[in-house]
Amino acid sequence: MPTVELFGYLGALLTLATFSMKTMLHLRMVGIGANLAFIAYGLVGGVYPVLLLHLTLLPLNLLRLRQLQQLTRRIDEAAVGGLRVDWLRPYSRSLRLAAGQRVFERGDAADEVFFVLGGRFRALEADVELGPGAVFGELGLLSKAHRRTQTVVCEAEGELLRINYGEVRQMYFQNPAFGFFFLELATERLMRDAQRAAAAPSP
Repeated sequence: MPTVELFGYLGALLTLATFSMKTMLHLRMVGIGANLAFIAYGLVGGVYPVLLLHLTLLPLNLLRLRQLQQLTRRIDEAAVGGLRVDWLRPYSRSLRLAAGQRVFERGDAADEVFFVLGGRFRALEADVELGPGAVFGELGLLSKAHRRTQTVVCEAEGELLRINYGEVRQMYFQNPAFGFFFLELATERLMRDAQRAAAAPSP
């Protein structure tokens, strides 16, 4: 069998194999192999339409493979990382409060998440202090009623970043690290509320 046909059959076999791939990462890798085989087929056999097609597809597959690898690395980093303010600033607005001012009250309509930049705040019903780096207000996004479950008051002059729920949803899908952080935060808050309810004396 001529060498040119071997390249052609190899390219066809690898292209067929892409349809059985269960992950995009493997699909891209096998697709790159098919591109290389068809490029060799086009060069050796002088089949220029095939050559031009796969010279175009090869850099696209390489780019998508690199993007997938970067995304995988970001997800791995997110699993052990925390929240960074630089993720929030493009989506947020600053809010300064004096001691005694209320951020929101229990039962209020919920449409924003807050990140504490400075000062001291307190969730009254849970009696939890919220200092720099704390995030609150996220449970309203997850509840069907979209209502506040706590009253939060400023105890010492402070500054917050406020992010509306539409922006939070956008960040959740665009930034894997933020998505992991948000899920961990909501889970921790729900578990704490469940523990507090279990510890409360029966009526």
